[in-house]
Amino acid sequence: MIGIEERGAVTVLRIERHAQRNALNAEHARGLLDAATKASQSGARCLVITGEGSTFCAGADLDTVRDPGFTRTLADLLQGLVRLPIPVIAGLNGPAIGAGCQLAIACDLRVGAPTVRFSVPTVRLGLALDAWSIQRLISLIGGGPSRALLLGADTLEVQRAYNVGLVDRLGEVDAAIAWAEEIAAMAPLAMTFNKLALNRLVATGDAHPDVIAPDDAVEASFDVVWGSDDSWEGLRARADRRQPNFQGK
Repeated sequence: MIGIEERGAVTVLRIERHAQRNALNAEHARGLLDAATKASQSGARCLVITGEGSTFCAGADLDTVRDPGFTRTLADLLQGLVRLPIPVIAGLNGPAIGAGCQLAIACDLRVGAPTVRFSVPTVRLGLALDAWSIQRLISLIGGGPSRALLLGADTLEVQRAYNVGLVDRLGEVDAAIAWAEEIAAMAPLAMTFNKLALNRLVATGDAHPDVIAPDDAVEASFDVVWGSDDSWEGLRARADRRQPNFQGK
């Protein structure tokens, strides 16, 4: 269902539905969120989400997409990844279609292989993306490319996706894991604050306001960073010309 590989402070989660091109049903959406949450609670400092085989995620499983509660379960997964206190990287090993594109943009960072392409063909299927996903998409790539995806049913190949900011780095899944290992060595409290503040400050409108941390939570996280032992460790390490050893305290 969901493959889990622990690599020190990095956990790699892999959608394992090769026959269905890693399309998501409610069971797999719940399983992915459960695995991500447990990894975060168990001390992982960065997650990588990828797919088995040659596809990242072909979207929602069309055999179950109309099942009661599926859209809410998918929304719980997407918004749950945003709520996690640690960075999540999408290791895009291939196409990210529909719900696969939603999953990719719910991650904090995206690394794209040469075979990656994005599309959101809801207008071809008579379906719709939720407002939260549209807001998130616009915050990442702006109105023009978002309109091309949603109104024109356009496809973004990996180079174009990189050019508009939908992909942050070009590379295979190993490159995503290497980036995650680099990130996992950084200060976790500062990382949590940055993620929280970025998600709070780029959000606008009233779509799913429960996802957005209130201002006092951002301020409290800011105070935690500046009052932490890690903030002193970073300065000491710089003065000593060594790599810091951050403890998340």
